[in-house]
Amino acid sequence: MKSQAQAERSLPRTPKDFERWGEGKLPGLLGMRILATDPTALQSELDVRDDLHAPNGYLHAATVVALADSLCGYGSIVNLPDGAIGFTTIELKSNFLGTAREGTIRCEARPAHLGRSTHVWDAKVFAGERVIALFRCTQMILFPKVSAP
Repeated sequence: MKSQAQAERSLPRTPKDFERWGEGKLPGLLGMRILATDPTALQSELDVRDDLHAPNGYLHAATVVALADSLCGYGSIVNLPDGAIGFTTIELKSNFLGTAREGTIRCEARPAHLGRSTHVWDAKVFAGERVIALFRCTQMILFPKVSAP
């Protein structure tokens, strides 16, 4: 089993670290590219492809949610408090203002609250300069279990 220090060292920090971390998982399958991992402003993008469309021919809402939720989760990783080992999403909400059929969509995420037990993140998803979705999520910060005496 990894020590706390080993676990913290193995967590991703840079855009390339996060891209490698997402390989073979949903972010990698979507083709999510990480552009910036500053603790107060993260950015990502993905190319809109036919296999990310809903049957109606428009970008599937789940694609947009996965992009925003993944980036906000990466923000929680970058901002974990001392002793924390991870996070899990406990609530999310999306408002869709538009869609895309082609091109690239971009996501920008910023923390609204960075507490010891929860983080709240806001994200905007863009198609070009147009905002197509507003997203907010709450992350529960995870700590190692303490065994009973």
